[in-house]
Amino acid sequence: MAKETFEQALAKMEEIVRKMEAGDLTLEESLKAFEEGVRLSGICTKRLEEAERKVEILLKEGRGLTARPFESEEKENG
Repeated sequence: MAKETFEQALAKMEEIVRKMEAGDLTLEESLKAFEEGVRLSGICTKRLEEAERKVEILLKEGRGLTARPFESEEKENG
């Protein structure tokens, strides 16, 4: 199977949540859906971490900029 994208994994997780919230799944189906959701969550986390590393590399190599933790505008302005 081809590597799932972040968007594909997220869409599948959203569908699983809709099905589980509807309450029409059996216990066994719910457990399988939960297991798949955990797998998909891992994929999303991995893709986000990969993107973060790429951004850090670009910031470090691009223009001599340095990566720093994100701060919200409220914190910066307050």
